[in-house]
Amino acid sequence: MKREEARKKAQELVGRMTLEERASQLRYDAPAIKRLGIPAYNWWGESLHGVARAGSATVFAQAIGMAATFDEELVGEAAACIAEEGRAKYNEFSAHNDRDIYKGLTFWSPNVNIFRDPRWGRGHETYGEDPYLTSRLGVAYVKSLQGSGETLKAAACAKHFAVHSGPEEMRHEFDVEPTPKDMEETYLPAFEALVKEADVESVMGAYNRVNGVPCCGSKELIQDILREKWGFAGHFVSDCWAIRDFHEHHMVTSTAAESAAMALAAGCDLNCGVTYLHVLAAYQQGLVTEEMITEAAVRLYTTRYMLGLFDGSEYDSIPYEAVECGKHLAVADKVTKESVVMLKNDGTLPLDLDKIKTIGIIGPNADSRKALIGNYHGTSSEYITVSEGIRQYVEGRVRILFSEGCNLFQDKTEALAMAGDRLAEAQIVAEHSDVVVLCLGLDETLEGEEGDTGNSYASGDKMDLLLPKPQRDLMEAVAKTGKPVVFCLMAGSAIDLRYPAEHFNAILQLWYPGARGGKSIAEILFGETSPSGKLPITFYHDLQSLPAFTDYHMEKRTYRYMEEAAQYPFGFGLTYGKVAVTEAKVEQITEETDSLGLPDVWISVTAENTGAYDTDDVIQLYVKNTDSAYGVRNPALCAFKRIRVKAGEKAEAKLLIRGRAFSVVNEKGERIKDGSHFDLYAATSQPDKRSVELTGTEPVRLRLAFKNA
Repeated sequence: MKREEARKKAQELVGRMTLEERASQLRYDAPAIKRLGIPAYNWWGESLHGVARAGSATVFAQAIGMAATFDEELVGEAAACIAEEGRAKYNEFSAHNDRDIYKGLTFWSPNVNIFRDPRWGRGHETYGEDPYLTSRLGVAYVKSLQGSGETLKAAACAKHFAVHSGPEEMRHEFDVEPTPKDMEETYLPAFEALVKEADVESVMGAYNRVNGVPCCGSKELIQDILREKWGFAGHFVSDCWAIRDFHEHHMVTSTAAESAAMALAAGCDLNCGVTYLHVLAAYQQGLVTEEMITEAAVRLYTTRYMLGLFDGSEYDSIPYEAVECGKHLAVADKVTKESVVMLKNDGTLPLDLDKIKTIGIIGPNADSRKALIGNYHGTSSEYITVSEGIRQYVEGRVRILFSEGCNLFQDKTEALAMAGDRLAEAQIVAEHSDVVVLCLGLDETLEGEEGDTGNSYASGDKMDLLLPKPQRDLMEAVAKTGKPVVFCLMAGSAIDLRYPAEHFNAILQLWYPGARGGKSIAEILFGETSPSGKLPITFYHDLQSLPAFTDYHMEKRTYRYMEEAAQYPFGFGLTYGKVAVTEAKVEQITEETDSLGLPDVWISVTAENTGAYDTDDVIQLYVKNTDSAYGVRNPALCAFKRIRVKAGEKAEAKLLIRGRAFSVVNEKGERIKDGSHFDLYAATSQPDKRSVELTGTEPVRLRLAFKNA
């Protein structure tokens, strides 16, 4: 149903409601209006990497793992699976009159905030630190989740608008002060892309203030930028209990009625929380008008009509059997395999079962279900941990020895034991093994959202980049045995890997690989599949070169602005093959230009695999404006494409660089055309010196000049 038709129907239905009824519909838990035949509807749904918190569902790798695939098509496939399962579950839930929280079709995903600081606990919910990568994957997710049918298959939500990435413990009172340049250059592009390209149905405001004004009550953000500048036509929802923060923490209002009025007047249609219970009081005090209440209700009912919740839709016949079906599980398996990033390999991987008699599996995350799923997850009917995946793969062929090694973060595993009570066992297991698979890292109890983690000392954020001390002690104990070690890191953020890089033979970044991720990991370990993921974030050596966590200026942050070499750079990731770009050329510069007068550019790339294994890899293009003083400090990602290259063969790919990549942002926050000369770099990584050192290959460099610029 087109928006115009849906809005007319919404206006007619809302017009039959009393003012009290209209006000009641602005809550996330909208009550039924029986006299009009309107059932209750709970707007709060989650689908970050699978339908979440609503029972059984396919649990995909966490969003940061999806980002590591650098695969727009695959992220779209995953989102299509999520929408299918969401509809299947909604069809049955509504048939059973179960209209509880998390069981609707309005999903508050994706999270397209920029992961600007490695301390942020919620960074693993995002697509990483780069606005271009985030935009492309976010657009793919939203388009597939919402579908292309007569009605919306599900409604996506771009969150958290805008400029939100910690600290978690301060988010309810924190005032973010980004520069206009940083806003346009880094924090807003993904939201703009989701609105303009993907027609995302909703946008969620952040908890914090931006330049003194709470995001959920900001006319500049909601009205001026989102609706007027970008043309957003959907509904706006507050983050949960964020409007209450106006008077309790931000102290910009004095009462709940004033907070409700501020949000509603700014254009916030839906309140996740309870503050809109005071909308009628605000109306009686003359703080809001009937027209404001009516318009918010109309926007919300427009979405409900577009979902076909009143007139039916082509998705009403999707059966419950779609949940965790074989097709969806296969997509989840592919996401996991493409997400794994190999950071080091001295030839130990892939493991050769013909040369191994005993494998030692060690570490608190080796047999952990929590380490599979990240946060905002559904419930799987089956979990396969890394330990279980290895056992299933090698069943009957080699002996497996196991030790937890240590607790995830406490100094002992048994309450009455001495500190380090599993270290000796871990050493024994390693000594009796031909190779060790050491699984360390974090899980949602240590990094995540404020209030949702057991990490109360930092509200889900990290204090530093180190693994917890018991895990550091375990690394040293295992290293002392001198046995070959494959280090598997299960975490959603950058960790200091200097010790494993120096002491262990191979390093795999597994992220949170999904409910059955252990099976996929085992197939990579034993060479059935080559790892091919790329880092969507920078792994720093430490925090010394980074600005304060509370500083939102982008200077010295992320690969685009950093001044020192990374430990492991954004875009880096090894494979079992040896793929390098051997040739790149400008295929076409389009005659048509964008609003700034900048053309799109097609680049043709040839890559060769001189290694012994067939593999996927990711061709990456980076651009540097060599004329303008407003260009970002370092070359920036402007195109990427996943390819398949067989051993000893070549593959070709064509990549599109959009005209926007050649624009710059001045200090006023204006996106402009400035300069006509550009350096382009084509490789399977960034063009920085550290990436060249790690890959052993130089990028192909092109010089591009626009005429009449």
